[in-house]
Amino acid sequence: MRKLVTVVAAIAGLVLVTGGAAAGPAAAAAPCSGQVVPNPSFERGATGWTAGPRIIVVADSARPAHTGRAYAALAGLDVTHSDLIRTTVTVPANCALTLGFWTRATTTETMRGDYLNVGLSVTGVPPKTIYSFAYDHPQQWTQHTTTWSAAATERSAIVSFVAAESAGSGVTAFDVDDVTVTLS
Repeated sequence: MRKLVTVVAAIAGLVLVTGGAAAGPAAAAAPCSGQVVPNPSFERGATGWTAGPRIIVVADSARPAHTGRAYAALAGLDVTHSDLIRTTVTVPANCALTLGFWTRATTTETMRGDYLNVGLSVTGVPPKTIYSFAYDHPQQWTQHTTTWSAAATERSAIVSFVAAESAGSGVTAFDVDDVTVTLS
């Protein structure tokens, strides 16, 4: 028993001298690199996105995707309605973000009626429409990018694509593919 008390006292003295248990390595800061959008090319359907059931198109040989086999198709019905797809990503503290995507428009319109608004909402900043496209957008896949500066705190970023069309003014279909949010 005396031996046990001596061992316990020695351990207690060691803990007091060293300041407690050894601390593990500090948690690594989240890296500010890489692409963070889940399923950026819609190859897994709407996984990672909020989207209506008819929005994701797979394997349309008449209108091929920018890359892969799938893309998001919005509007194009010549009925008054709107379509929405959106995704949310986390942006670590001290990271800037660059939103990139490819889009094209196919239309029979001759003046602005149907449109595609691309929005970005970042925690702490009012939501913004960063692009608004209409019948005059190119019919071939075209890349668009925008960059937001870093912030001292972690943020959420919501990327949204909203298409609206009116019946009787012609048909405009907007296709979206390869949506990326790249951290830097």
